[in-house]
Amino acid sequence: MQKITPFLWFDGKAEEAMAFYTSIFPDSKTIDIRRSGDAGPGSKGAVMATTFQLCGQEFIALNGGPHFSFTPAISFFVSCETQDEVDALWDRLLEGGKAQRCGWLTDKFGLSWQIVPKILGELLQDEDAAKSSRVMRAMMGMVKLDIAELQRAAEQG
Repeated sequence: MQKITPFLWFDGKAEEAMAFYTSIFPDSKTIDIRRSGDAGPGSKGAVMATTFQLCGQEFIALNGGPHFSFTPAISFFVSCETQDEVDALWDRLLEGGKAQRCGWLTDKFGLSWQIVPKILGELLQDEDAAKSSRVMRAMMGMVKLDIAELQRAAEQG
């Protein structure tokens, strides 16, 4: 087991969320589903918690009830190599969710994701301050990030 594992609190949708996420990311799998016994909590046989992997990273999801919900203060940053990867992850995670600005989205469970092309960090760290500034302005005007548009912004001048 890894030393630090994200622990996600759901209101009865831990198993559904796990199935959704593992269907999207490569190198993902269900590790364990724990169900309530005779003593509870919840009804006997109900999913209490799940453990799963996304891209080799382990997560735990708990059906903890309606007491807490996700906020954008915590998000998962996904580094993408290509526009096809950005598009595929964006489209799948956005199903039933809501698009935000600058490559952020909130999925149908309320969890926030940042779907970011790897090249964005390189462009923003360019030694040419004017170039990185143009890239930042372009990114700030986007919802889903577009590699070609970011590169065009970098090359304008």
